[in-house]
Amino acid sequence: MFPPFDEKEAYSLCLKISENLRNGSYSIYSSSMESVERKNFPVMLGSLICKDKNNEKVKLFAISGSTKKIKKNKDDDLIFVDAIVSAEQIEKALEKNDDEIHALTNTINSYSGSTEVLESLKKKRLELTSQSQKNVFNLYSFYCIDGKKRSLKEICTNNFPPTGTGECCEPKLLNYAFKNNLQPLSMAEILFRRDEKIEEQDIKAIPPCDERCSLILPSMLGIKILYRDEDIIVVNKQSGLLSVPGRGPDKQDCIVNRVKKIFPGCIQQPAVHRLDMETSGIMVLAFTKEAHKNINKQFEEGLVQKKYVALLDGILPKLKIPNEGQMELYFRLDIDNRPHQIWDEVNGKKAVTQWKILGVERYTDPHGKTTNATRVLFIPHTGRTHQLRLASADKHGFNVPIIGDTLYGKCTLGQRLMLHAQYIKFTHPTTGQTMEFTCPAEF
Repeated sequence: MFPPFDEKEAYSLCLKISENLRNGSYSIYSSSMESVERKNFPVMLGSLICKDKNNEKVKLFAISGSTKKIKKNKDDDLIFVDAIVSAEQIEKALEKNDDEIHALTNTINSYSGSTEVLESLKKKRLELTSQSQKNVFNLYSFYCIDGKKRSLKEICTNNFPPTGTGECCEPKLLNYAFKNNLQPLSMAEILFRRDEKIEEQDIKAIPPCDERCSLILPSMLGIKILYRDEDIIVVNKQSGLLSVPGRGPDKQDCIVNRVKKIFPGCIQQPAVHRLDMETSGIMVLAFTKEAHKNINKQFEEGLVQKKYVALLDGILPKLKIPNEGQMELYFRLDIDNRPHQIWDEVNGKKAVTQWKILGVERYTDPHGKTTNATRVLFIPHTGRTHQLRLASADKHGFNVPIIGDTLYGKCTLGQRLMLHAQYIKFTHPTTGQTMEFTCPAEF
């Protein structure tokens, strides 16, 4: 996972904490019995530099896990952030099934009967351990940047998180910051080995882990950051969220405003392009006016390369549509039915779209209904409104709408538009470096 904030200042603080632990002015202790084997295991140290409502800096630090704590000097202005869920709470959540799990384990280890019975015992143990883990996960909830508190169950709706989710440094630090209305400025994490002496230059900042933190931090921050530097930020926009604010108070929640809330030093209008509200995928924004102007020009001159993937509601090969090709269509706004676009060969703007059929597959909607679908790669060479939705649905295109298209197809309750911006390539506005990003679709 890409580090959501600048690491420099927080990394220096991590080094200071590491040195304090080595010279004995700080000490690590455990709130529960610790095995001899684990006593000298490496631990993750994390820090977060924030500012409060008076623009005063607040320095936070944490250690990974639910049992370990750090004792610091009383005169130190650093704030140690404890575990979100204590070891005692976790132990209590586990103890309900603990005796039965241990009994099953002893039976399994000594059992010499039929394979069928053995598998049944293992299945029962797995059910109990899964339930125990769910009991632990139900204890976790996190304060988010919008002021709301979200449970781990609410955040991880589509997958069962791995053991230890929520015990990394970053969720602890951000949870404390958002709970106390602090503005994050810099965040970093390092690996601390208690039994080794390592030169400072060999201690590297470690980004938030993909296994656990990537499940939580995007929900806490409101966006999933793919890349960030002083000039630009690249995010993965979720389906159903506006790119830029609309008219009225009910249309202010959008990628632009979420980015500005996390990075208040951002320019007023950072978006250099837009995605439809229902489309998910890669979106680029600029932090400075110079970067915005540069990338905007690249879009205007057709220098930015984009690729989308879509699931279409039907089988294109049966309609004798070639596996790949390019189409030129002409559309304009239907002024009597905004925001729909309609075919107009005379007054319409030309939309050039390259396509490649990736395959035919079965699609299951949120209600369990299964249909045939065609996965298509789209490469737009122009940037017209609803260009890919029209290339799919209009009779001058494929005449097969994208699944979940509320404007040009059909969309059932709980369904989303199956269109995702999965690739972008452009030139960095300051360094001149070629920037390429790929973000696979979740469908």
